[in-house]
This record gives sequence, structure tokens and C-alpha cells, in this order.
Amino acid sequence: MAPLSKRLGAEFLGTFWLVFAGCGSAVLAATASTSTGFPVGIGYLGVALSFGLSVVTMAYAVGGISGGHFNPAVTLGVAVAGRFQWKDVLPYWCTQIVAGLVGGGVLYAIASGTDTFDVAANGFAANGYGAHSPSGYGLGAAFLCEVVMTFIFLIVIIGSTDSRANAGFAPLAIGLTLTMIHLVSIPVTNTSVNPARSIAVAFEAGNGAVGQLWLFIVAPLLGAAIAGAAYAFLVGRDPEQSPAKPVAEKQEIDNV
Repeated sequence: MAPLSKRLGAEFLGTFWLVFAGCGSAVLAATASTSTGFPVGIGYLGVALSFGLSVVTMAYAVGGISGGHFNPAVTLGVAVAGRFQWKDVLPYWCTQIVAGLVGGGVLYAIASGTDTFDVAANGFAANGYGAHSPSGYGLGAAFLCEVVMTFIFLIVIIGSTDSRANAGFAPLAIGLTLTMIHLVSIPVTNTSVNPARSIAVAFEAGNGAVGQLWLFIVAPLLGAAIAGAAYAFLVGRDPEQSPAKPVAEKQEIDNV
């Protein structure tokens, strides 16, 4: 197993890329048009693919070092599932949040490089409910959506990195699942399932995003914890993995 400092460096790179590429696609490319007004935006499908591909690429690049969480909810879920040492949860969380904030800051610096950028109108890819939901979904729907989506995400992560699963395909399964999650839930909450991703852009977005941030911290963590506890009950504990024998050591990826 790599030293903690190396693992935190890998988590920083992966989380930075997830926020910068995923949120960047929403901020810079989702509704883009040429100088003549011709629409060339990638839309919801493009944004969903960007988030999924950001996970796949960094999972293959650095997932073998850190486990490839890139998400505080993933770190909690795999710890609850007995796949990760609890003493490393807080360092991972702090690194992921700082990396997300750096990614959001770099994205803001680039996005504000044009006179046409309006953060209030754009929303800066922030998550929200009610008036801040892309399609006006309320608090209850948003909370349930984030819990369920994160639950499914963690079930796929834990299952695809199980020693009984087909080795080598975990990053693809996880990335495709994140893409599917975005396709379903972008209209509801702009899709979080990742507290670090939500924190990363809330402060630049303003316009009430910080006041709603609690939901995108609590709901993903709750969904991940339920998944971590439920997986062993549903399919049985992985006989070859434990906190003393983490996923990264086996070159399997818990990602995000």
C-alpha cells in the first residue's frame, strides 16, 4: 500500500479533474454557441458523459494508488463496508474538499475570461432544489434523489471492486454508472452524489447555493453509508478485502 501522502496526492488529482472537467463541461460547453449564435452545446448528455469519463480516466491513472474515491461519500461508503481504514477517512475528506475548491477556482478563473460570462445567470453548475433546481423539483424529491442515486453508485462501486467480480472493468462500470446517474438526476438537482463536487462550486455560484449545500452533503453521505452497510447483507462480505488489505493494494479501484 502506498504511503498516505501519495494516496492523498492521487485523491487530489482525481477530485480536481472530476470537478474541473465535469463542472467545466456544464459551465463552458453545455449551452455554448458560436460567435454567430449557432448552438454547439453538448447539453445534458455531454455533461453526463464528461462526469463519467472524468472518473474513468482518473481511476485508470491514479486509482491503483489511492483507491480512486474522489468523493467523500465513496470514502465513507467503503469504510462502512469494511474496505477502508477509518483512520484515513478524515484525511481523504479534507483532501477531496480542498481539491474540489481548487478545481472550482480554476474553472471560475477561466469562465470569467469572457465579457459574456454571467455567473448569476449561468448558475456555475451548482446543485439546488426548489427555485435552484433545473426543473423546479422540491426539497423532498431532491433529498430522495440524492440518497437513492448515491446508494446505487456505491453498490456498483463496492460490487465491481469485489474480488468475486471481473477484474479490470471496475472503472468502466463506475464511470458508466455515474453517467447514467447524471442523465436521470441533472433535471432534479443538477446531480451531486459527491459533497466535494457540490462544495467546490457553491461559493462561486452564490445566489443561495451555499444555503442549500447541506442537502448535498447529508444526502450523499447517508446514501453511501446505507449502501456500505447493505452490500454485505445482500451479497455477503468480500472474503479477500478488509481495512487491513485495502482495494488499492490489490490494484482494484473504489472510485468516484
